[in-house]
Amino acid sequence: MEAGVRLSAGASKWDIRKKIWDYMEANNLADFPRPVHHRIPNFKGSHQACDAVRELEVFNRTSEIKVDPDKPLEGVRLVTLQARKTLLVPTPRLRSGLFNKIVPPPGATKEILRICATSQGVKDYSVPIGLDAKVQVDLVVVGSVAVSEKGWRIGKGEGFADMEYAMMVSMGAIREDTPVVTIVHDCQVVDITEELLDDHDLTVDYILTPTRTIKTGCKRPKPQGIIWHKISYKMLERIPILKNLRYREKQAGKDVILKDEHPDFPNARKPEDSDENAKSGNTKLQTESTSVQIEHRHVGNDSLSTKSETHGALATVYVGNIPPGTRVSELKSALREFHASPLRLSWQGAQCRAFLDYTDKMTAESVVSSLKGLSLRGQTLRVEMAKNQRNKGHHRSTSSETDNIEHPSSVS
Repeated sequence: MEAGVRLSAGASKWDIRKKIWDYMEANNLADFPRPVHHRIPNFKGSHQACDAVRELEVFNRTSEIKVDPDKPLEGVRLVTLQARKTLLVPTPRLRSGLFNKIVPPPGATKEILRICATSQGVKDYSVPIGLDAKVQVDLVVVGSVAVSEKGWRIGKGEGFADMEYAMMVSMGAIREDTPVVTIVHDCQVVDITEELLDDHDLTVDYILTPTRTIKTGCKRPKPQGIIWHKISYKMLERIPILKNLRYREKQAGKDVILKDEHPDFPNARKPEDSDENAKSGNTKLQTESTSVQIEHRHVGNDSLSTKSETHGALATVYVGNIPPGTRVSELKSALREFHASPLRLSWQGAQCRAFLDYTDKMTAESVVSSLKGLSLRGQTLRVEMAKNQRNKGHHRSTSSETDNIEHPSSVS
């Protein structure tokens, strides 16, 4: 531990974060971006520390590695690509899914690989990985604000690394013995009391610094999956992929009661009541589907007001890659679960697709975000804005019905 980082007895997680951030700023130990407060610090010497991962046996025997998108971990991402290993990087703040797989162009030069390892490269050279992808992560690399030699870790306070790990457990993407590595400056290695840790906190097995490699020997169990009673509706709305995982686990019969619904929570909501409340804001979507068309035949008709049909422009969402044999009721049930029931659902089962109409573009785009990674019968659906939009009160033309067509067996 750096002599300059002095922690008082009984220091909280936030006290420790502030001490580390203040010390690094005062001693000019970080590179861009500055200041380091509220960040995973991009410490000086990060590439040297990252390069030490080559010396770890756990790195050399792996083929698929998940590395967080933090700036100080850029060196690990580069080493992973140079070693021709599969590199998975979580989407920033989990806004649009869980993973992106970095795919350098054929014959990529050292300079191109270097670009691929940057945040811009992650955007330009990646493909999204759905929840149904057969991912088996052999090594996890996370950033930290502080860590102890025993393996206790403190992040920047938003919980994304802990959440990503829990999601990987839920997906079956990691094993109980999958090693976790963190890379920090020497001053970030401090004494942390185990009493500060909660059951959702991720611990680490290896710590790499510019001067040391520490094997923690940590025996504390890592998170065994998503702890739903600690998840709020607010978080569920911020991280759309959580909705998909919750839906799956609910279908599997698991306990998915949220924090807001828990009996110990002040003014706890009943699940059915909170489902209604979760529809507020931009995710407040329309009520139950008012008509369903199978192929081009109208088979259902709950009345819509003339006003809603004749004014403005509908926004349409395309849903493809629907498994053959799927019933329209299965899709409607999933849409209700995600509070995404449309004004009209046009079902084209033989073509393995459907079109969902919403009142405006903002609502439709919110639906697309919420349904990222949604699967039916074990197959991930393709959900996107329909390429051809139409006006309310007019039937979709033949050309627009075929515009987003795809082969039934394709995977998004």
